[in-house]
Amino acid sequence: MTPPSHYEILGVPTNATERQIKAAYRKAARATHPDRGGDAAHFHEVTLAYEVLSDPQARRLYDRSYGGTGQVSRTASPSDAYSARPDFATPTRGPGDRAAGSMPAAYVPSYDSAEASTTVPLSVARQQIHGVPRKRGIFGAAARLQREARTVALLSQQILTNMPSARLVNGLHAPGEHGYIDHALLAGYRLALIDSMLLPRGIFRWDGRTLYKDGRVVEPPRLAPAVRRMQDLFPELNVQGWIVIHSSDGNLHEPVIDYARGYDPGGYGPVHVVNAARLVRELKQFLSSGPAPNTVHVPSLARLLAGMHR
Repeated sequence: MTPPSHYEILGVPTNATERQIKAAYRKAARATHPDRGGDAAHFHEVTLAYEVLSDPQARRLYDRSYGGTGQVSRTASPSDAYSARPDFATPTRGPGDRAAGSMPAAYVPSYDSAEASTTVPLSVARQQIHGVPRKRGIFGAAARLQREARTVALLSQQILTNMPSARLVNGLHAPGEHGYIDHALLAGYRLALIDSMLLPRGIFRWDGRTLYKDGRVVEPPRLAPAVRRMQDLFPELNVQGWIVIHSSDGNLHEPVIDYARGYDPGGYGPVHVVNAARLVRELKQFLSSGPAPNTVHVPSLARLLAGMHR
């Protein structure tokens, strides 16, 4: 059987407008999201279809190749969908090559066009880091500041320096909750929400729901509700969450995190628990393999900045 097209997956005609595609994606994403009882594979199909059809250039490429040997399969990863385009690919580096996301940042809408954004001044949109880790509450404030500062330093050195389009927003109010999202990293049409823990060296075990150390449960931050809520609020973005565990001695490869049998750390999941070294690898892959990784989506950035803790 011929795999369904992206248009069939979203249930829209081939001449669907951007608004129709966005509305269809929002409806399909809610129906297929694993956290709402949907199938993870089907949700992946829906997300891939939206990432292709919502980007004009990627959609034109898909329309030209549809029905031929270049058709994107229903099991393809987002990076596969754009492998034919140099600015969407994630190639291995060679002489003269530039990895996806390393090109100078472009702004959507362009500040030079008639659709120039007035929501965020260009001087603000050019800044890669917004907000700072803030002291919240009384107890444990020093530990929070320390781990949040480590995360900011890690993202600044390992992600922002290699990805000019990435924008890091610190200290967001969690939507609909009494809490905070420590860090939000936006690049193109992908948004990573990041929280952190500071724990001793050792071996931890994560099964996708619970974190263990020596058979005892270690409670990680509750980031999944914020990921789900932010996905609802930003239907144009692909939103995922990470909880990074920093070691007390600053070793990026510690602590060691084992993953339970049957859990795929590289598969879909609203929240991934990782050490610092794995966080860098996964964020680079997640952000650079999305559509238009070299762009700053100004309306999304504006909404994130509006949600910062003051």
